[in-house]
Amino acid sequence: MMIGEVAEKSGFSVHTLRYYEKIGLLPPSHRDSGGRRSFDDDVLRWLEFLGRLKDLGMPIRDRVLYARMRAEGDSTIEARRNLLQTYRDELAVRVASLTETLEVLDAKIASYDTTGSPSTEPRYDQDTIHP
Repeated sequence: MMIGEVAEKSGFSVHTLRYYEKIGLLPPSHRDSGGRRSFDDDVLRWLEFLGRLKDLGMPIRDRVLYARMRAEGDSTIEARRNLLQTYRDELAVRVASLTETLEVLDAKIASYDTTGSPSTEPRYDQDTIHP
C-alpha cells in the first residue's frame, strides 16, 4: 500500500506519516523500484493504536518510547505494560471526573425541565456543584 493510500485510510497526513517514520513511530517502509514508500496492511492497525495513544494524551516522546520497545520484542513486554498501565490509570481518573460532570449537567438540565420557566431558575450562587 502506497503512502497516499495509508494516509487516506488512516486519517494521518502523508507529511505526518513521513515524520512518524523519521522519528521511529513507524517501522521503516519498504521502497519500490522507484523509491516510493510501500506499507503492509499491519501499519493501519498500528496507526489506529498510535492515534488512540495520542487521543488519551500520551506525549510523542512516550509513543516513540513505546514503539522502540515494541520493536525490541518480547523482552520489553513488562515495560510496555507498565507504560500503558500508567496512562490507563490517568485516563480512568479523567473518565470518572467527566462522568461526575455529566451527572451534574444531567441533574441541572432535569431541574430546568421541572421548573417550567426561566424566572424560577435559582441564582448562580444558590446552585450546588453536586446534585
